Order: sequence, then C-alpha cells, then structure tokens
Amino acid sequence: MKLVIQRVTRASVTVDGRVTGSIGKGYLVLIGIGREDTEETVRKYADKMLKLRIFEDENGKTNLSLSQVSGELLLVSQFTLYADTSSNRPGFSQAAPPDMAEKLYRYFVEYCTGKAKSVETGEFGADMKVELLNDGPFTICL
Repeated sequence: MKLVIQRVTRASVTVDGRVTGSIGKGYLVLIGIGREDTEETVRKYADKMLKLRIFEDENGKTNLSLSQVSGELLLVSQFTLYADTSSNRPGFSQAAPPDMAEKLYRYFVEYCTGKAKSVETGEFGADMKVELLNDGPFTICL
C-alpha cells in the first residue's frame, strides 16, 4: 500500500464535471493498492495516517493529529502510485488487479469512517480531477 497525504485547507474531486467529494481542513489522500496488500495492511496504514501529527498547534509546531483539529478526509484511489519507472514506459504490474484494489479501497474508506469528522471519496476507476488549497507545503508519503 502506498499513500500520498496532502494537508489541505480544502479539496475536492470531480468526475465528468460532477463533484464526488469535497472537504474543508484535513487530508487529501491518494491511495495505491499493491498486489500483496490485505485488510491488515489497510488497517496498519490507515491507523498510521490517522495518528500523524502534522497540523500546527497554537505555537506553530506540527504537533496535532487529524482528530485533534476535527479534520476531514478526501480519499482518492490512484493505481499510478505503483508505477515502475525503471524504463521510459511505466509498468503497473505491482498494482493490485482492479477487483482486489476496489475491494481494499472500499475497506479503507469504511475503516476510516467515524475516525474523522467526515470522509469523502473519489470514484474508483474513474478519470478524476482533484483541486486543492493547502496551507503550506506539507505532503507525506507512507
């Protein structure tokens, strides 16, 4: 599993001009599912993401977690995180097959529901456009 976590002030994702998910302060998370991933992997990565302390406290130090700032989640599937770029033409053989990836992506969403102020999503397998406003350059890769 690979996650790219962007701390945002607001973010949204659209499919064919239709907004499928929109959040205020929180995380925009791109989620890549690999062939070896399981529900246990999902829980491990989701728990790590939820415990990250990357929001600023009253002293300007990155010391607060998502729950401590009543943050929201926008979860977007992104198989290209598994691109093998060892040649000029990327390969995706390490990405999970679509049926497995969708099942684990949905499990990730379900697992996070109730652990953040709100959980919004993209649309699995769709051509999505993501827009965001961040409050500083803070991106983490897990």
